[in-house]
Amino acid sequence: MDFIKQPQEIENKSFEIIAPHLKNLNLSAEETKIYSRIIHAAGDVEYAPIIKISPDAISAAKNALQSGANIFTDVEMVRTGINKKVLKKFGGEVFCKVADDEIKKIAEREKITRSMAAMRNFGEKLNKSIIAIGNAPTALFEVLRLVEEENISPVVIIGVPVGFVGAADSKLKLAEQNKIPFITVEGTKGGSPIAVAAVNAILYL
Repeated sequence: MDFIKQPQEIENKSFEIIAPHLKNLNLSAEETKIYSRIIHAAGDVEYAPIIKISPDAISAAKNALQSGANIFTDVEMVRTGINKKVLKKFGGEVFCKVADDEIKKIAEREKITRSMAAMRNFGEKLNKSIIAIGNAPTALFEVLRLVEEENISPVVIIGVPVGFVGAADSKLKLAEQNKIPFITVEGTKGGSPIAVAAVNAILYL
């Protein structure tokens, strides 16, 4: 059986297949690259109409990364997938506390999820950062609460939690607020690979 074996050729062919699904969305070149990487990561062209990027999200994220901004994630899968070698060139790091013993104790004491407890624990460290949430709607809800009630001000929120309980609602709430630039997807779709794809796409810009 004959098949494509070269990684770059595989990626190029994938983007060729994705391109027709983006042509009527009036995307900028940078938006096209982010959409393409998200769709490529998902293996699902149905993402095309449900990806939402606020007008200034890409430029804000690029400027922040070039200035050495850190990235805070809800789960280890997102932290692991982000290209830390590229990020380090700009001076930034990736942080995730969901597996810390301290966070486990906070979650048990306050009867909340660990990812929610982790975001609460990060607190003011989230200022001037990029937040990437790929799994837990509770983490996104908590970040939005911190923004609204405690004036926490991240540069960009990449919020794409997946699932049937809370995911769609948390992403709708993200899209409806106008304080923080964002990247999200509508509905129940999403997940850690989608968050990683969005972050890495911006890093590669």
